[in-house]
This record gives sequence, structure tokens and C-alpha cells, in this order.
Amino acid sequence: MENNLFKHSANRLESHLGKDSHEFTKDDIKQIVSDLNIKMVNFMYPAGDGRLKTLNFMLHTPEYLETILTSGERVDGSSLFNFIAAGSSDLYVMPRFSTAFVDPFSEIPTLCMLCSFYDRDGNPLASSPEYTLRKAMDAFKKVTDMEFQAMGELEYYVIREDEVVFPAADQHGYHESSPFSKGNDFRMRCMQLIAECGGKIKYGHSEVGNFVENGRCYEQNEIEFLPVPAIECAEQLLIAKWVIRSLGYEEGLDITFAPKITVGKAGSGMHIHMRIMKDGKNMMLENGKLSKDARRAIAGMMDLAESITAFGNKNPTSYFRLVPHQEAPTNVCWGMSNRSVLVRVPLGWTSGEDMCHKTNEIEPLTARDYSSKQTVEMRSPDASADIYQLLAGLCVACRHGFEMENAEAEAERTFADGDIHDPKNAERYASLAQLPDSCAASADCLERQRKVYEEYDVFSPAMIDGIIKQLRSYNDRTLRQDIEGNEAMMENLVLQYYHCG
Repeated sequence: MENNLFKHSANRLESHLGKDSHEFTKDDIKQIVSDLNIKMVNFMYPAGDGRLKTLNFMLHTPEYLETILTSGERVDGSSLFNFIAAGSSDLYVMPRFSTAFVDPFSEIPTLCMLCSFYDRDGNPLASSPEYTLRKAMDAFKKVTDMEFQAMGELEYYVIREDEVVFPAADQHGYHESSPFSKGNDFRMRCMQLIAECGGKIKYGHSEVGNFVENGRCYEQNEIEFLPVPAIECAEQLLIAKWVIRSLGYEEGLDITFAPKITVGKAGSGMHIHMRIMKDGKNMMLENGKLSKDARRAIAGMMDLAESITAFGNKNPTSYFRLVPHQEAPTNVCWGMSNRSVLVRVPLGWTSGEDMCHKTNEIEPLTARDYSSKQTVEMRSPDASADIYQLLAGLCVACRHGFEMENAEAEAERTFADGDIHDPKNAERYASLAQLPDSCAASADCLERQRKVYEEYDVFSPAMIDGIIKQLRSYNDRTLRQDIEGNEAMMENLVLQYYHCG
């Protein structure tokens, strides 16, 4: 019965084999190569710039396929990460069979797999972003006896020549339909390919940002995923960004995930939703209300919020997005369904009402349990993030909340139930900490709070040192003030980081 279910999976290889990708074995990969007449294999892995890198293998013989599947290959780590010295730079890359997908863009039949890094002794590379996330998840499980799950919201702009006809209202593109939104069909093609490659998509839609400038139409879109174990969330976001860019290139469209692309228009974020699970049950709710466990996790994120930007906001333009009145956070606070806060608790279907019956009276009135849907959302990150590091940082922060003696008091102190940017609330929220306003300030915060991230050997000191060095290299401590009102300098800055992450 289960195999029949997977025969209808959107994941092309799950459908082909009739089994869950988590159960893919080496023999399954060999079968795929034979059945689909695969000629090449690609190993893919993100480097320090957050983008996927590719190593191509020509399949000469079955013996060669066996070799690369069991022994992997060696790569130059110093060319991939700034925290690896050239004198000891050789690393192994090993494919993870569960991540296999057929390259939808290659004319040559090609099978792709994401890889893990190993050191010369055959041990997981301690400073590898992917392994860092795994360590963070293990530590969270050890402390809480729960699993850390996440899902991403991926925002991006599609840019093309303006067609003039059916213009959308400037900065009012949210959920717009065609023909006023020109990018809907492209987004749906992206969603289909991402799903075929293993992505678990929740939905897609046009976003607020849209405008016309110099004869070009800029349309913001979003694709949101379903909650999965955090390591799978990272994999899905990496592959999704690669698919969107690659399809855009094929179709002659310009694509950017940049956090800011022009003054006065909505920037693109990469919000992360989280939930904590135990024995298949979502622990974010208790009797239909936000649980004590959820509040502890939120308290941890409040305490480490300023340094989380070191993982989630990795270039100077990130901090031009984190300004008031752009639905981007500036203060360290949280709230219910409040888009001016840093951590938002979105609607969670907790009313107990059968809205399906109310909308469709022919349907029988049914008691429904939607508790699995409740998440909390971190709104500061953007696509400049190293996705593995970001999720590891969030996982550490949530674990930290369970270890804080004053977690409940901190959650209470940082709760905001109104628009924090409204002048009438200024006095009430004056005590809230501010998010960093530059990469340099973010590096300072990480330096101050690094001990928490290094506990349980999650983040290696070498990785923390590398992140701090990278952030400080931008020398942007006063950049926001220096170029205020200078649109030419802002445009040059945007172009410099246009294809971040």
C-alpha cells in the first residue's frame, strides 16, 4: 500500500522507485542510473558563498559508478571555505543517496546528489555547515527530547522587459493574479521542478513588491515549503534557489534573491518557520494555546536574536532591508500574527471551528485537529544566509531557551501585541533591543555570544572566527548613514550583492 502511495509522489525518483527517498540505497541509485539511462552524475554542495557547487562525473563503467558512490571524491576545501587553510585543504565529498534527483536542465541524462564533507581521517568535517546543523539538531534532541523542524519562505524578484499592458499597482502585488502578475506561470513551472527534485512545497504566490523602472518590470514572488526536519529544510531551499535561477536563465529572465534591490521598495526575506515535535506530536500548542515549550524556544531566540543575524544576514544590503515600515523587523520582540515583530506566531487553526462545513454546508460537521500546523516564524533572515548555519543558529537559540533560568520572564518582557513602529507605542517598546545595523555590528554580537553557539561542540571555533572575519571585511559599520540619500551609491551596492547566497 505504501509503495502505491509513493508511485504518485511529486518527487520523480520516489515515484519511479515506489519508495520514500529516505530509504534510497546504493542499489536504488544504480537502478535509477540503469532505468533512466543516466550518463553523468553530479555531486553538489554549498560553499562559503552559500551557493551550490557542482562536480561532474562521466559514467564510463558500472565499476566507476560503484567507486564514486562508495568512496566519493576529494576537493580543495580552501577554495570552498575561508576558514580552511591551504596547507591542509583536502576534503572528501560523499553523496547522500536520499537527496538524489534528475537534473531537469541538462541535455545529457544526469543524476544529482547533495554531499557531505569529511576530513582526511574519514570523520565528518567539524566546521562543515551541514554537519554543524546536524550537531545542533542532536544537541537540541539531547536537551529537550524533541525534534527541531523548520520550513522556509523563499522570496525573489523576477525581472523582465515591461509589457506596459495590465500593470499591477506599485507595491501592491500580494497574491495578484494574471494578467496583472506576469510571473505566475514561471513560478508554477519552478514549483513543479522543485517538487520533482524532492522539495515539499506548501504554496506559491506573488508578493507585495512590484514596480517598473527604466522600462523593466520587477515582480516579487514567494514559494513556501512544508515543515520537515531542519536538515531537509536546508536541502530543499538550496535546491529551490538553484532551480529558480536555472529556469530563469533558460527563459531569459533575470532573477534575484537579494535582500534589497532599490530604495523605497520591498526587499526579499527568507523567513524561517519552526516547530518542535515529540513522538509525531507538535509541542508548540497546549490546550489550544501557545505552549510553555514554545515560549521557552522563543525566549532563546530573543536572547540570541542580535547574533543570529551573523548567520542570516550576511552582506551589507541585508541591513538596508531591516528598516521600519517595510514589514521587516528592527526590534527584538515577538507577537501573535504581528508582522512588525522579529518572531511572529502565525494563525494556527486553533479555534476548533469546522470552517470547511461553514463554507460548504453539504459537508458534515466534523471535529478537526490542526495542531500540527502551528509554527513560529523568524522574520529577520534573507537569502544571503548560509542556510545550514542559519538553521543551526536558530536550533541553538531554541535549545538555549530551554536552558535559560529566566526564559518565561524573557518571553513576557519581549512580547509585543501592537505595531512597534506606531508613535503611540514608542514609550512602551523603548526598552526593546535593536537588531544590528551592519555586518560589523552583527560580528560584534556574534563575538559577544559565541560561547552559546560553541556549546556541545555545535559551531566550531574556526567557523565562528571565519564568520566574524567575513562580516568585518565589509567595513560597513557606518554605511547606512554614509550613503543615505545617495541613490547612485545604493545602486552600485545592490549590484555588488545582486546574486548573493
